[in-house]
Amino acid sequence: MDYTSVSAGTRAMAVALLGLLSVVGCSGDNAADLTGPEAKRGPQGLPTFAEVQSALDQIVAEENAGLGFNMWATIVDRAGVVQLVTFSGSSPVDQWPGSRVISAQKANTANAFSLDGLALSTANLFAAVQPGGSLFGLQESNPVDTRVAYAGPASAYGKHNDPMIGKRIGGINVFGGGLALYSPTGTLLGGLGVSGDTSCTDHIIAWKLRHALNLDNIPGGVDLPEHTDNITFTEGTLDGFEHPECFDSDVNVVGNHVDIANNLPTTHPVGPDE
Repeated sequence: MDYTSVSAGTRAMAVALLGLLSVVGCSGDNAADLTGPEAKRGPQGLPTFAEVQSALDQIVAEENAGLGFNMWATIVDRAGVVQLVTFSGSSPVDQWPGSRVISAQKANTANAFSLDGLALSTANLFAAVQPGGSLFGLQESNPVDTRVAYAGPASAYGKHNDPMIGKRIGGINVFGGGLALYSPTGTLLGGLGVSGDTSCTDHIIAWKLRHALNLDNIPGGVDLPEHTDNITFTEGTLDGFEHPECFDSDVNVVGNHVDIANNLPTTHPVGPDE
């Protein structure tokens, strides 16, 4: 049948159907499909903006070694869709502006390379992606979508309406600060990324933040003998799942990052009963 002979009513129905299909096909990528941070978007159990903001502020005020800087934090769901972005300072420029996207990269990476049976932190990936390593080139495999990363007004960055929310950011980051999120029943919900200080301090703060949110119920990891996804510092040759040491501005003020990180499974243990 010639399309020109189709009635106006039928044409209208066809247009409406095509519009519906296009919305369904884009579900999960459009912020309009979501309900807002305070309504716990995405899989049941992901934290609200207020929960993450409050916990992040408290943890940044603790001894975390490194430089003592303010931080960005991003959470993505299991599909890699950004659910919230926040920061610990008074404004978006109280922490490194470039760390906003890095925190999202870390969240995406931890989610993308963790499974129901094994949690991998971004710190665990450092050694393997170096030249000659078994995962060399991994950091180039899933580039950041810059249209998502830098969309919208900068004044909204880290707020309830951050332009990244509801979209897939992508990106691979291979130093400390990214952790997978597991519910109290062990369900993999997504990933958390923290950035704004040394990579070792980023990991420390991310670990504490995940613990405060009770999303650290991991199935196991490559850090032995604890079998967690904690950072493992190199002793001599960098290999396996190791990460280099960082530096501390003043150990008398902010602490020694090696000691703090090594003790995380004891001071902030993983698991539903911890």
